[in-house]
Amino acid sequence: MGGSEEQFSVRLAGSEDDLRAAQRLRYEVFVEELGGDGPLVDHDARLERDRFDPYFDHIILTDTARGGDVVGVYRVLRDDQARAVGQFYSEDEYDLTPLKQSGRRLMELGRSCLAPPYRGGAAMYHLWNGLARYVLENEIEILFGVASFHGTDVNALAQPLSLLHHRHLAPEALRVRTQAAHYQSMNLLPEDRIDRRVAMLQVPALIKAYLRLGGYVGDGAFIDHAFNTTDICLVMDTERMSETQKNIYSKGITA
Repeated sequence: MGGSEEQFSVRLAGSEDDLRAAQRLRYEVFVEELGGDGPLVDHDARLERDRFDPYFDHIILTDTARGGDVVGVYRVLRDDQARAVGQFYSEDEYDLTPLKQSGRRLMELGRSCLAPPYRGGAAMYHLWNGLARYVLENEIEILFGVASFHGTDVNALAQPLSLLHHRHLAPEALRVRTQAAHYQSMNLLPEDRIDRRVAMLQVPALIKAYLRLGGYVGDGAFIDHAFNTTDICLVMDTERMSETQKNIYSKGITA
């Protein structure tokens, strides 16, 4: 869906009603559409939530032409907020030691979603603009977070996972790794057996967007049976972004 500049508004959730609207959109996307679940998911109220929600900031995109309906969400956790929780969300899946020892300002991204009619158009541009402003205002240096492929059959995902491993693996200093007990190799095919076109068709738009911005992937995938996904960890060092990429990011991009 397109939309004029005035149609969309981006802000931080500032009330319980805002948070519930974000959780309801997440339920529609992650539970109803993608088949996910979790211990705190409220099926009666149709809310996708977890124990981390109270600690995160929630960037919400509203459609002013539809009475301010929440149509996009991004959940973000700065390193100072993570200290209050005791961990980052993705530490259950990934060993983040390289990032935590870097001494740089970290921020975790997650639960990014748009209502179906708004995908592939102006809405994502505005949501990314809001995220970019937040990053600049908080002087964030490293962005990271779990991104997902739908489904848990790694053999069906061998092409895209292998492509990410061979061509987009993070440098050693930023190379997070799946927790040992859950490590799933992404090196499923030798590089010369990857059909890049076929592989990229399977890569979700959000992951492609991060790669265009100079993002990397961690070592290993995580199979999330509860959420019916195969997760990877994306890492982006803002210092490594070219000026062109910085311009794209600061203006917002369409995933």
